[in-house]
Amino acid sequence: SNPKDAEFFARAREMKWQTATVVAFSSTRRVNLSCENDPNMKALLDAGTSTCAVFGKTWTLHVTEVLRTTLDENLKLIEDTVAYLRANNRRVIYDAEHFFSGFQADREYALATLAAAVRGGAETLALCDTNGGTMPHAIANIVSEVVAKNSGVKIGIHTHNDSECAVANSVAAVQAGALHVQGTINGYGERCGNANLCAVVPNIELKLGLRCMPENHLTKLTDTSHYIAEIANQNPDEFMAYVGRNAFAHKAGVHVSAMRRDKDSYQHIDPELVGNKMIILVSELSGRSNIMSKVDEFTPQFSELVQGGDIKNALQQVKDNEARGFSYEAADASVALIMMRQAPQYQPLYELIDYMVNVEHRDQRGSFAEATVKVRVKGEVVHTAAEGDGPVNALDNALRKALGPVYPMLNHVKLTDYKVRILDSGIATAAITRVLIDSTDGVHTWSTVGASQNIIEASWAALGDALEYGIRLSMSNGSLAGATKKE
Repeated sequence: SNPKDAEFFARAREMKWQTATVVAFSSTRRVNLSCENDPNMKALLDAGTSTCAVFGKTWTLHVTEVLRTTLDENLKLIEDTVAYLRANNRRVIYDAEHFFSGFQADREYALATLAAAVRGGAETLALCDTNGGTMPHAIANIVSEVVAKNSGVKIGIHTHNDSECAVANSVAAVQAGALHVQGTINGYGERCGNANLCAVVPNIELKLGLRCMPENHLTKLTDTSHYIAEIANQNPDEFMAYVGRNAFAHKAGVHVSAMRRDKDSYQHIDPELVGNKMIILVSELSGRSNIMSKVDEFTPQFSELVQGGDIKNALQQVKDNEARGFSYEAADASVALIMMRQAPQYQPLYELIDYMVNVEHRDQRGSFAEATVKVRVKGEVVHTAAEGDGPVNALDNALRKALGPVYPMLNHVKLTDYKVRILDSGIATAAITRVLIDSTDGVHTWSTVGASQNIIEASWAALGDALEYGIRLSMSNGSLAGATKKE
């Protein structure tokens, strides 16, 4: 329908596809136009795909009120379109738009539209819950009837998520005999989205025991989900089933204690089956098992940093800090440092003596910030100053200036994100501020946290942890717990 789509198909024809089949999609021919004279039909053939998908009206309301034609003419539109594409050597998927609404309004006519597509030569009939309002039990009953009446044709399902049932409806349709499922990665789609294939596929494979992907491909699901989110410029949904970061995350002490005895006690599948992993979170709900699990994340060569540490004290510090506004669920690097600092062999990389930050505005220069930092590094007092775009940037520059000569690996540590959350907005500018900082050394990423009524103090806590963690990560050759390898 537009130059961009035409260019897409032109480029697609030049690619060698491994497991995918590109399909051109359109409506049936227009009323009062033959297929030969319909621009949409010409565009379908010009796309050059081996398979075409066409959608047609199956709900009498849409035939008479939207399409403004007769019921008989609509059946002819469907049959003519499919037959025309088949005559031009195209495989055809027929999408029965609003099928479930149409079936419930006029069962016989909805089935007649499918019969018209079959007469034209369609090899797949995809039943569409276009408005997304049908319930799973109705989907199952209707699909069962359609499958029984069309034994020589593959039945498919196409669901929308307007009632939060798209995945359940797709699975119910498969259980009722559907062999073709339409959906999208991460459920992207109009309004509330389409059926999320990142849930549909593992449900079919792992829960129903049916094969729908090549062997060992299911383990690529989590990476695929995140890759598509990046292309779409969307943040991955951390709470998405199967592939979300929190899908196999555990923080309650009772849960973690049980899982240290049997990992299946609080997980419905092994997360590695879908390319995900179990994570243990540390929070005010944690018990000793959470801290012990975090200790286990350290590699053997790094275990001496936490060996002999007081787990009880580490847990109490977490609980006390969370009561002050810290949140460690997304700040594993800060948790790792708390654990290290409990060990008797812990030696600080530096000691803060004092810092000061000034923010000024001058007529000729505009706004700028300057920070001074005084630290003790390896017995020497270092006093530095640096400017920055803002107070946190100035502090970062000053601290790096002080530590850089002793810890040159800081040149590789970059801050990639700085997030601020106001915890009790009801008290306005006196509210506690939580700061989360994401950092990277180009290979690994890690997150740290700080909290205070003073945003500079909160930022200093997160910043200090971020830089210390980066230094220790480099010293351990990139094997420190809490860091995640960048893909």
